[in-house]
Amino acid sequence: MTSNFLFTSESVTEGHPDKICDNISDAFLDEFLKQDPDSRVAVETMVTTDFVAVAGEVTSKANFDKKSQEELVRKIIRDIGYDNKDLMFDTETCEIVLRLHSQSPDISQGVTATEEKEQGAGDQGLMFGYATNETSELMPMPILLSQKLAQKLAEVRKKHVLSWIRPDGKTQVSVRYENNRPTKIETVVVSTQHAPEISQEEIADEIIDKVIKPTLGNLWNDEIKIHINPTGKFVIGGPHGDAGLTGRKIIVDTYGGFGRHGGGAFSGKDPSKVDRSACYMCRYIAKNLVAAELADRCEVQLAYAIGVAEPVSLYVNTFGTNKIPENQIEELVRKNFDMKPSGIISQLDLKRPIYKKTASYGHFGRNEPEFTWEKTDKVKILKQLSGL
Repeated sequence: MTSNFLFTSESVTEGHPDKICDNISDAFLDEFLKQDPDSRVAVETMVTTDFVAVAGEVTSKANFDKKSQEELVRKIIRDIGYDNKDLMFDTETCEIVLRLHSQSPDISQGVTATEEKEQGAGDQGLMFGYATNETSELMPMPILLSQKLAQKLAEVRKKHVLSWIRPDGKTQVSVRYENNRPTKIETVVVSTQHAPEISQEEIADEIIDKVIKPTLGNLWNDEIKIHINPTGKFVIGGPHGDAGLTGRKIIVDTYGGFGRHGGGAFSGKDPSKVDRSACYMCRYIAKNLVAAELADRCEVQLAYAIGVAEPVSLYVNTFGTNKIPENQIEELVRKNFDMKPSGIISQLDLKRPIYKKTASYGHFGRNEPEFTWEKTDKVKILKQLSGL
């Protein structure tokens, strides 16, 4: 990548149609894991005007009947803020269709551990993790700020600071880099669904004052280009304005386009699915390598074959910022991180009902006790073994 450039990342609020779906899918996963930590879950959700469909494959000992499932769907919708019939998607009136069945035994036999073999990967695929020392969270600045703006947009709505804001919203931040380091924020875009009676001028003034400036803090400057609801009107939104699907915001969920992505979504999948758990492990590895100052930024790739425990490949890319040779870094990773599915699940404690919290505002760069992949507990041993 060239050393001087503009880079842009986006985020969305929990009321965005795709994020409603991610929240429902992960809420289902949490309920199954709460009752049975060995549950195998792959739940997908779709929403449109006053309609929700939940489908997928589940193998679990949990007692979670259709009535309870429907109640959970309505709770999630209510908690997000869709409790107004005027929005054409309402927790009380929306139709809910549930279609869950058991996981294929062909897949299960390759994943389940026995006395003869270890737990295999739940699917083939390639997974990436990324870390950079350009922020204290070891995340790229554009996605970090986009997520924080989206969170702030939801906060001022839920606390009734700006009572005219409605649940659907998007944010976007463009950052200027010089010599591969962020130097200033160039552009901020905020689009928020709103009540019809509010004026565009008032929307812009209030969003700048109550959302953008408090979020950016000392990064704010009067030269930042600001676009608030660029089309001029955003009354129709949520599932009535755009159908939503689980797993359609994978770049929002990860690094905002910094670093590569293997293509697999996270929400609704239990940790036997390496689409999710191995991405968490890749972030854990990359973050510890950067925190240990072995590199200024780092991307880690793992790849798996379905039913096979050992990853078929490991690749560490430090973009020329490594302090010791990359082959030595890879060897440190192999010796200090268990990258088999069972090892990932055990090391990161992934059989807990922690996933609903990940469904909005990013899976990475957040200081939450449940987010074990954000720990930097390998720094000491990595520094010691590397000789730095």
